[in-house]
Amino acid sequence: MSANTTAHNAKVMNRFALTKRLVAQLKRDEAVIGGIGNTNFDLWEAGQRPQNFYMLGSMGLAIPIALGVAIAQPKRHVVALEGDGSLLMQMGCLATVAMLAQPNLTMVVWDNAIYQITGSQPTATAANADLVAIARGAGIRNANWAADEADFDALVGAALKSGPSLIAVRIDSQPAAGTTDRDPVKIRENFMRGLGVRA
Repeated sequence: MSANTTAHNAKVMNRFALTKRLVAQLKRDEAVIGGIGNTNFDLWEAGQRPQNFYMLGSMGLAIPIALGVAIAQPKRHVVALEGDGSLLMQMGCLATVAMLAQPNLTMVVWDNAIYQITGSQPTATAANADLVAIARGAGIRNANWAADEADFDALVGAALKSGPSLIAVRIDSQPAAGTTDRDPVKIRENFMRGLGVRA
């Protein structure tokens, strides 16, 4: 079903509800890199885990950081949660992901077609940019739109077994469910302990 889903016929879903569904599938200390703004706010509200890293003020870096963690810890699956605006700022990372073909990497892109945090200005996906088509063009063969919640669950389950995978999701413009602790040193140290590289 997913292979034929396009951005235009994928169901519009809620980011926080899907973040909770994703976190519920994490059973093996997977690392999760939450992109800036509402993406990591919802990750925080879905349940703090020491293996979560919450981005602060660095657009476009969730996937590059997740790729670095996946390379450094090849036995740990790593999930990047990113927004459409942030990915559009750093599209070159998709070509690097495809080139390196890191099997323990999953990318989830929340697409509401706006820069929500800065005033809801439209992103290029509000016109005709299709993030799945872009990812496939970069060489990521396992890139799909989630058709609905059940499809999202199935795509996440499959991606956690093998990657690299990109799952794009059309989301509504609901605000985040909460906000993140904004202490960057604390975030980094908790994450380092969660990865087992700090005592």
